[in-house]
Amino acid sequence: MKTLVNRQFDFMGKRRIAFAISGLLILASIVSLLLQQLNLGLDFTGGTLIEVRYAVAPSLDAVRQALEAAEFRDVSVQTFGASTEILIRLQQAFDAEVGNRVIELLRADGDTVELVRAEFVGAQVGEQLRDQSGLGLLLAMAVVMVYVAFRFQYKFAIGAVLALFHDVIIVVGIFSLFQFDFDLTVMAALLAVIGYSLNDTIVVYDRIRETIRTSRIDDMPAIFNEAINLTLSRTLATSGTTLLVLMALLLLGGDMIHYFSIALILGVVVGTFSSIYVAAALLLAVKLERKDLIPPKKEEHEEEEQLP
Repeated sequence: MKTLVNRQFDFMGKRRIAFAISGLLILASIVSLLLQQLNLGLDFTGGTLIEVRYAVAPSLDAVRQALEAAEFRDVSVQTFGASTEILIRLQQAFDAEVGNRVIELLRADGDTVELVRAEFVGAQVGEQLRDQSGLGLLLAMAVVMVYVAFRFQYKFAIGAVLALFHDVIIVVGIFSLFQFDFDLTVMAALLAVIGYSLNDTIVVYDRIRETIRTSRIDDMPAIFNEAINLTLSRTLATSGTTLLVLMALLLLGGDMIHYFSIALILGVVVGTFSSIYVAAALLLAVKLERKDLIPPKKEEHEEEEQLP
């Protein structure tokens, strides 16, 4: 008879605490989304995009304050590549002279400023991008559910998809709570989070399935603990190295990928938590049993039927 390895952590014993933490985070995320919604970027709302080039790198706060003082609405200012390249986003209707007005305003303090481009993103385009992005997110979830159901069993698919919803809702909720800019780069980060979290979940599920098939006991929490502890070093190493790269992107990547990096960092942390606790613990909630993976042998059924 195979004995279980000496486990270091009783993950399943703490699953109710983990569920409580997840429940509070999801509730806070939903409340924030309902009350203050997302701070949608120009990609979704439509507006004016102006790129200017300075001779000497300016203060972004000074540029923002000058534009707001001139009554430009919903101003967003960030560097675009070099520190002298500035990207200005204005959530307002576009007109042909807006670029010239901004340049004259910025030159008022004696700075040398050149207009590179002035473009308009229409609200209709923004709505189309938002709808297509949301549809892509839902389609990714559906594909994941079908894939996991075929590779494992439908109870695994339920656990995997609920864990992915858990990750996405919490990341989006944090963006809503702190009013971070939510644009297409963040949407791309959410899709990457789904892939990352699913990969972690599949590794844990593979080990759980293997342990169920090779173990002679029916104590599912103990089996799950063994499987998670066996994959823990791999999970933490992968998450740790990924976070190191993402921290470098956050600190050195510039403003263009600032919120993209934040979304990925949040996704990796939440995804690691969910693959260890949520995805596995949900299998207990949906009553996964050994017979779901190892059907009773036909001979055993026949012998039971022959008994008086």
